[in-house]
Amino acid sequence: MCVTAVESRPAGALGTSTGRRPSGARLKGFVALTKPRIIELLLITTVPVMFLAEQGVPDLWLVLVTCFGGYLSAGGANALNMWYDRDIDALMDRTSQRPLVTGLISPREGLAFGIGLAVVSTLWFGLLVNWLSAALSLGAVLLYVVGYTMILKRRTAQNIVWGGVAGCMPVLIGWSAVTNSVSWAAVILFLVIFFWTPPHYWPLSMRVKDDYARANVPMLPVLAGNKVVAKQIVLYSWVMVLVSLMLTVLGYTGWFYTVVALLSGGYWLWEAHGLLNRAKGEITGAKLKEMRLFHWSITYVSILFVAVAIDPFLR
Repeated sequence: MCVTAVESRPAGALGTSTGRRPSGARLKGFVALTKPRIIELLLITTVPVMFLAEQGVPDLWLVLVTCFGGYLSAGGANALNMWYDRDIDALMDRTSQRPLVTGLISPREGLAFGIGLAVVSTLWFGLLVNWLSAALSLGAVLLYVVGYTMILKRRTAQNIVWGGVAGCMPVLIGWSAVTNSVSWAAVILFLVIFFWTPPHYWPLSMRVKDDYARANVPMLPVLAGNKVVAKQIVLYSWVMVLVSLMLTVLGYTGWFYTVVALLSGGYWLWEAHGLLNRAKGEITGAKLKEMRLFHWSITYVSILFVAVAIDPFLR
């Protein structure tokens, strides 16, 4: 299902002049453009994969270089996302204080900052890690900025499904940083994040669907009822848990990862089915408790990937 894209406001029409803002506040604004809290989650999926690829402790300098390069890459993509979306960000309560909306950072500065980080991160990976990781990093930026932000987000309810591919790339980058290749183990973890992303994000978008409706962004909860969204969440959740167990089936992980994957995945499914049951019961508002699954989803992916890192030492 498609909708008409939101009309962009003229560049510079949002917020106020940047000229009188304190330098400290502007520095914080540039940091905010990188969305540090989201990048923390990306790094959680990068480092453990490096342990699995090494089957032990990877070179710590390589880990630091890879993490910093990942921060630059994701930060550039996030800055470009905010630059392009500053018009709809101004319409949504949860994004109305972003630096490009308030005028703390000008659109030109935001654009230059985002492009600069993307270029530097690509060179950083190429020169200090390897060029395969550099290509994957650049691909992640393009997928997020062009594929998700510019093409999918404002046009289809499948935006977060296919747009989420960019968020899966750190898994491949972590593996390639160690091995200069991509294996089936990395592909499986890539798919775990791919199927994790929709049921992770849809509960949040259920909570803030009025924001998205106001900005005419076709997130699934805007276009469909809670029952339909919850059914999709359950479907993706089952596939995610089953895919996570493929690491064990194919012999890449042992008993420790398997136990963690089963227990954490089982609890996820319990929460997902609970949300579906509440949606079927026409429960709305705070009693729907959709954010319980959202918060657990972050804990789940952290626990699962920590298990990925620990498992090689227990085999």
